[in-house]
Amino acid sequence: YGHSNQLRQARAMGDYLIVGVHTDEEIAKHKGPPVFTQEERYKMVQAIKWVDEIAPGAPYVTTLETLDKYSCDFCVHGDDITLTIDGKDTYEEVKTAGRYRECKRTQGVSTTDLVGRMLLMTKAHHSNIDEDLDYRKHTDNFGKGPKGHSPWTGVSQFLQTSQKIIQFASGKEPEPGDTIIYVAGAFDLFHVGHVDFLEKVYQLAEKPYIIAGLHFDQEVNRYKGKNYPIMNIHERTLSVLACRYVSEVVIGAPYAVTADLLDHFRVTLVCHGMTEVVPDKDGSDPYKEPKRRGIFQLVDSGSNLTTDLIVQRIIKNRLEFEARNQKKEAKELAVLEAMRRLEEEK
Repeated sequence: YGHSNQLRQARAMGDYLIVGVHTDEEIAKHKGPPVFTQEERYKMVQAIKWVDEIAPGAPYVTTLETLDKYSCDFCVHGDDITLTIDGKDTYEEVKTAGRYRECKRTQGVSTTDLVGRMLLMTKAHHSNIDEDLDYRKHTDNFGKGPKGHSPWTGVSQFLQTSQKIIQFASGKEPEPGDTIIYVAGAFDLFHVGHVDFLEKVYQLAEKPYIIAGLHFDQEVNRYKGKNYPIMNIHERTLSVLACRYVSEVVIGAPYAVTADLLDHFRVTLVCHGMTEVVPDKDGSDPYKEPKRRGIFQLVDSGSNLTTDLIVQRIIKNRLEFEARNQKKEAKELAVLEAMRRLEEEK
């Protein structure tokens, strides 16, 4: 959702947004092992509602040649620094040519932090306990090298505001003739498996209006266990709202799909993926009511990617990720130091 927010801001600066996505090879060379494959990342970026087109295999260093190839007037990046493997600013050429613009980085989100939450198998990140010493201790190790702390690679708290939700929401009410489809789940670490499922659901109707019900953190933890959800309800809300197939989100939807919910939203169809449906607290089927009405449908996304699998990928690469973040931070600190010296010399 941090990436989505950056793309939302970029889209607002112009009329047409093309997003360059790097190959696995380029990322591995400059940053470390990617969590998702390039094909998964192409699909995920294309599913974000502010993106008009993607440029697959975009070079890590943005050049004027790339901008001209796609007829772009300028390129946009967040206000954090991206450096090549040898510590050079990847946007130097376009900055010098005056074809660079900047947007604000989303406070309180970083891939580093999410990876930390996965590796630490703790529940503290989605409980109301502010201080879990294990988690704090680990995040300190994870996002930092032994000396100093970069503002870009590290861990901070994401704070949800109504403004942020409004910026992400479609604001569209269902129109006459729309098929109102309800789906529910955790949608944790919103990924390409979710995108595939929502796209399949979207294709079920001529004029689909998809409402996604997101369960509260404690509910997700009840049926998923371990340290799930990795992302809290606020983060999951923005991630799902950024998807082009979703029209509306119910924040903290009830686990059982009730008659009240179906009537309130005038739902014509309820869909669920091929994953197991855990019974409600009282042992009942959460989809009993839509089944009784004959409006329940199982949808096969064709994807076998799950949140569990992503966590497994990360754990497998754990040492590489930790080394990657320490190296990344060391480079960022060196740049900060150089910038500070320049300021002093002025």
